[in-house]
Amino acid sequence: MTSILTNISAMSALQTLRSINSDMKDTQSSVSSGLRVGQASDNVAYWSISTTMKSDNKALGAATDALGVGAAKVDTAYAAMDSAIDVVNEIKAKLTTASESSVDKKQVQLEIDKLQEQLTAIGQAASFNGENWMVNDTKATVVDGFIRKEDGTVKVNTAEFQAGSYAMFSTIASGVGSGGILGAIMTIELTSVTTQGQIDTFLNTVQTALDNLTDGAAALGALKTRIDMQDDFSSKLSDAIKSGVSRLVDADMEEESARLSALQTQQQLAVQSLSIANSGSQQLLSLFRG
Repeated sequence: MTSILTNISAMSALQTLRSINSDMKDTQSSVSSGLRVGQASDNVAYWSISTTMKSDNKALGAATDALGVGAAKVDTAYAAMDSAIDVVNEIKAKLTTASESSVDKKQVQLEIDKLQEQLTAIGQAASFNGENWMVNDTKATVVDGFIRKEDGTVKVNTAEFQAGSYAMFSTIASGVGSGGILGAIMTIELTSVTTQGQIDTFLNTVQTALDNLTDGAAALGALKTRIDMQDDFSSKLSDAIKSGVSRLVDADMEEESARLSALQTQQQLAVQSLSIANSGSQQLLSLFRG
């Protein structure tokens, strides 16, 4: 049955053309943006996962930047402690020299005074962005990671350094350090009547300080190793997250290119089919010609 009021063939061809045009619009969007899931309506599950992971990866990047700041703090503290070890070794040598009975102990003390001043200067200078681990009586922390737990909550991980245990000084007042690892060294003072027993006591004090400085430098070295390892891991983790998100939402350009070519062909055929369906009503005129 052919009707001049309702062209079913044209309606079907038009519906097909509309479907093809819609698919082509989606494919062109994927080709231009590089994403097959660009918004929630494309794929709710994949869009939700990728959005969360992109956010976490951004936080991980911020944690990695903070890790760099932490590494700089550790490097600053280690440089100060390493320099302090050299100065304390010099004081140890001066005390050994003072053990010789013919040496003027007052002259040796003048040198020790300068070395003590240098220790204070080192302690004051060991500051990074206003934070000084070498003049501290508490623990210090550095950010070393960002994690998302199984229950969906997030947490920033930190690594600790017991600055209170390894600080060169507890305080520095009027240019003189006190307390901490080096506090006792700052009290060393030779006079002309200083006995060998007193010098030996000073030497023991210096050796104790050296041992503590060595332990502190070792602790800083261990922390630096952890930071370096965490930095390397964070870089790999970030790449893994980016790769995982890419698999979820990125368009396969080879596949999209093939689909676009196929849709263009289908579109041309659908247009041709619609044209044929529309011309069908014109054929009715021949039935009424004499």
